[in-house]
Amino acid sequence: MLSIVRNFSRLSVQTSRTLTPVLSSTSNTQVLLGCRKPFGSPFQPYQPIQVCAMSTLNQVIRGCRKQKSKLSKSPALEKSPQRKGVCTKVYTTKPKKPNSAQRKVARVRLTTGKTIIAYIPGEGHNLQEHSVVLVRGGKVPDLPGVKYHIIRGALDCQGVPNRTTSRSKYGTRKPAEKKEK
Repeated sequence: MLSIVRNFSRLSVQTSRTLTPVLSSTSNTQVLLGCRKPFGSPFQPYQPIQVCAMSTLNQVIRGCRKQKSKLSKSPALEKSPQRKGVCTKVYTTKPKKPNSAQRKVARVRLTTGKTIIAYIPGEGHNLQEHSVVLVRGGKVPDLPGVKYHIIRGALDCQGVPNRTTSRSKYGTRKPAEKKEK
């Protein structure tokens, strides 16, 4: 019994389903053939399963498990929170299928030399060609390929006028309170 356990542990194999293993004894070695369903018919033959190899303890000690590096969602910023850029073209584009609108976007050449397409949030804007803007990361859900936002109220991009809610997101200053006499 102990030899079966040793040979089975040497296989270092993980099954993809939690089913009872069926072992075949050919000569003195134990080989994992497949698995039988726990409550299946006794006349039904075993069903072969997908077997995936696991790393052994020695392989783990040698350092086989490497963490996969996550891909950046805004690669053109090169791990910076924001980048400065110059607008090369300001235009509108249509969103993906269920939505219908004219989304304002700008093609921006960043200080890194890369050219990107950035969304201009808020109602109305003063951007034109050669405007200097500050760009942050952030996708637009219904515009494919647009992974960046222009920051309102920074550099040449003015804030949204007459905005009362979420002013900090749109670069709008606090309205002056009226003094009553």
